[in-house]
Amino acid sequence: MPLSENLARKLPFSLEAEQSVLGSILIDPEILGDVATLLKGEDFYLEEHREIYSAMQKLFLQNRDIDPVVLSDMLVKENVYDAERSKSYIRTLADVVPSSANVHDYAAIVKDKALLRSLISICSDVSEQAYTAQDDASRIIDSASGQLFALSQLKEQSDFSHIRDIIVETYAHLRDLAENNADTKGLDTGFSGLDNVLVGMGKGDLILIGARPGMGKTSFALNIVSNVAKKTGKQVCVFSLEMSKQQLVERMLSSEAMIESGKLRSGALGKDDWDKLARASEFLAGCDIYIDDTSGITITGMKAKLRKMRNLGLVVVDYLQLMQSDRRIDNRVLEVGDISRNMKLMAKDLGVPVICCAQLSRGPESRTSKKPMLSDLRDSGAIEQDADIVLFLYREMYYDDGTGKAQADENTAEVIVAKNRHGSTDNGIKLGWFGQFTKFATVDTREEQ
Repeated sequence: MPLSENLARKLPFSLEAEQSVLGSILIDPEILGDVATLLKGEDFYLEEHREIYSAMQKLFLQNRDIDPVVLSDMLVKENVYDAERSKSYIRTLADVVPSSANVHDYAAIVKDKALLRSLISICSDVSEQAYTAQDDASRIIDSASGQLFALSQLKEQSDFSHIRDIIVETYAHLRDLAENNADTKGLDTGFSGLDNVLVGMGKGDLILIGARPGMGKTSFALNIVSNVAKKTGKQVCVFSLEMSKQQLVERMLSSEAMIESGKLRSGALGKDDWDKLARASEFLAGCDIYIDDTSGITITGMKAKLRKMRNLGLVVVDYLQLMQSDRRIDNRVLEVGDISRNMKLMAKDLGVPVICCAQLSRGPESRTSKKPMLSDLRDSGAIEQDADIVLFLYREMYYDDGTGKAQADENTAEVIVAKNRHGSTDNGIKLGWFGQFTKFATVDTREEQ
């Protein structure tokens, strides 16, 4: 295609749809909160429409009526229109649509055209990077893939969002939260004591589960996997760098069926065990859980696989120190810092919580109190910095050397909320621990059982 013909193309937009959205808001101002969850000011192609939408948002936030007279006056004061043209065009918008019943359809058209313009912009930028060879081909491809994935998830691609747009969205979110708390807050772990402190695992959160080897961090993460998959019906993806798929599933079956893990490894199962195993298998098979046991996988490799998922709810990585960086870094501390930083970016890009297990140093063994601290995170302080939530598992019986010094019940465990970017911390939430079943439970559940 000749260059001149390509430049002559017009960017896609729909004048009628943009006018209909604004006209619908004039007819029914209360729908602005709903429209704000679908559209931002930048989604409007015409500058005048962006200014009108912005003025509507200002009136909405000031709890003032959005009617033609008030809106026209604001547009004149902000030098968007002169008085005569302002009144004339506002009347035109009000007359464009007979009702606001189809506003979501109009907004969908406006959003679709905005996404097409974003797609054109992305392709243009990628083409320019490829022609000028500004970076490695793999990085350009990963950048393009990430931007296209974000578009496929209907995420905004603008450089900045005005705080006014974000506040209007927040109003709508708070209203949904007040009316339907269970559906709007973050994902629950399934452990009530912990959920009371965290108030849900938020979208884009990086949650770190740290513990000494053998403390049960993999089992704890798998318990959360089962709980989330069962409650939400969303896809839960597990990257197991330490254990094979079969070993991981054996643990999940042991936990769900309450069959001793030793029996599953040896095959010494009785009739009752087979019955319980069948029920557990049927339940787990009905959950949308996906497991990948690729050794030494990188963040880029994870993102490529996760972008294929269409109903992703949670990602679990076991465990951090076995991962490899996309770049060659000789210093292991710097490499782990690069991995944790990119994992946080992955969580944000995907818009789902990412749980990552991590080994702790031998620091607790050298102290009188064996409870882990943030300084025990192994290999890099960047892990502590990048994580939104840091959880430590602790079992006093883990340190029983046969002398009787450890006085705790062998079925007792604690989860320590050492860092919580969104709320309070906690020095020890009691959990039940059934080592033979590799299962954690809330204290109430443990006492009932």
